[in-house]
Amino acid sequence: MNPLRHFVLLGAVNGLLAVAFGAFAAHALKNLLSEGLLEVFRTGVDYQAMHALALLAVGILGQQSRPSKALKLAGWSFATGILLFSGSLYLLALTDARWLGMVTPFGGVAFLLGWAALARHAIRDDA
Repeated sequence: MNPLRHFVLLGAVNGLLAVAFGAFAAHALKNLLSEGLLEVFRTGVDYQAMHALALLAVGILGQQSRPSKALKLAGWSFATGILLFSGSLYLLALTDARWLGMVTPFGGVAFLLGWAALARHAIRDDA
């Protein structure tokens, strides 16, 4: 049994949510938000969709190779990044609570950590 299969599930759920949030922005929010706040929301959707694919990759890599600490770190970092980065942008766009912009960079750092950990997994000695 693949101990990283939950990242496939997380990736699929986040992919579904990214499509739903993108449609929500295009149809329901386009007349409610300013163009600037709508762009903030769309940025959250873009990063959520991109990192949903990264989560799928982590889960699939966990099936094809021996799971590593680096691969687990990558998956949890991508999931955390989606929550902090995209989540803060969604809330900022919907509430115009500017202080939420202070949370967004922490999500960006989590994304960077995830990509670095994925690279580490790729170059490990027994990969």
